[in-house]
Amino acid sequence: MKEGDVILTPLPQADGATKPRPALLLRELPPFGDYLACGISTQIHQAVPEFDDIISKDDADFADSGLLSSSVIRLGFLAVLPNQRIVGTIGRVALDRHARLLKTLSHHLVANLDESANKTSGGDVQ
Repeated sequence: MKEGDVILTPLPQADGATKPRPALLLRELPPFGDYLACGISTQIHQAVPEFDDIISKDDADFADSGLLSSSVIRLGFLAVLPNQRIVGTIGRVALDRHARLLKTLSHHLVANLDESANKTSGGDVQ
C-alpha cells in the first residue's frame, strides 16, 4: 500500500454498523506506518465546493481508481488507519489529484494561522 491508493476499510454507517467502504490513503504517518485517509462516497450532492474532490467516470484516472461509480473524495471525513484495518487496495488516483487533495487539506489547516497567532501572543487579555 502507498499514498494515493484507494482502499477498502471498515467504516461506521449511519445505523452504527460498519462495512467495508472505499477510502483514499492521503499520507503515511510516523512512527508506525499508519495512514491518514479520507472517505469516498457516491453521495456527490454532499460534496463541499472547493474542498472535496469529485472523481467521475469521465476523468482520466477513474478507471485506475477501482471505483464503480462517480464519487466524492471527502476531505471532511478523515481517519487514521493502521495497516490491519485496511482490507485491501482496489486502485489508485492520479498523482495530480492526490497532490491537489493534500494541498487543499493543508491550506485549510493553516488558514488564518498568522491571524490566530497574533491574537494569542499580542492580543488583549480579558
